[in-house]
Amino acid sequence: MATPEAAPAPEAAAEPVTAGKRGGRSPRDMALSLGILLVPIVLLLLFYRVVLDGDKPISVENAESTIQQARSAAVFPVVVPQGLGDDWHTVSATFKRDADGATLRLGYVDPDDDPLLLVESSVPTEKLLPVELGANPKAVSTYSDGARTWQRYEARKGENALLLLDKGRTIIVVGEAESKSLESFASSLR
Repeated sequence: MATPEAAPAPEAAAEPVTAGKRGGRSPRDMALSLGILLVPIVLLLLFYRVVLDGDKPISVENAESTIQQARSAAVFPVVVPQGLGDDWHTVSATFKRDADGATLRLGYVDPDDDPLLLVESSVPTEKLLPVELGANPKAVSTYSDGARTWQRYEARKGENALLLLDKGRTIIVVGEAESKSLESFASSLR
């Protein structure tokens, strides 16, 4: 009788190979990787802000043509700011005619980078105010620039406005700017 051959011994169970905590990556390695990624981003941001003046408001070039278009329409006398410093920037300009009248809107940024909007319109005031100042504008006081008396309004949340009612037109200066900027802007209108 043949002796049965002994069965081969089972191979030893393979032990898992571990490379250490977190697959071999330490918090220091992750911080270095992030640092390498952040350095070019910071350099690009600095280049944008310092060299390219990235935070400076972009002035529009078509403001004069829009003002001339409003003057040519001769719907109302157009006033524009005179004598403002170079730190004031015109950032938008539109003129629109519709069934109720015509409206000129000129957007500015003051020296503190706060936005201001100059609105000149022949649209009836009762229709214009809710559009430009919000649903419930509230007259709070007056301001005199020497030649004219403006009504001061609380407009939308965080906005103040100066309103001048003139024959055939309404002039509104509205913005988030402090009252002094609004007043100096309104006083410069000629």
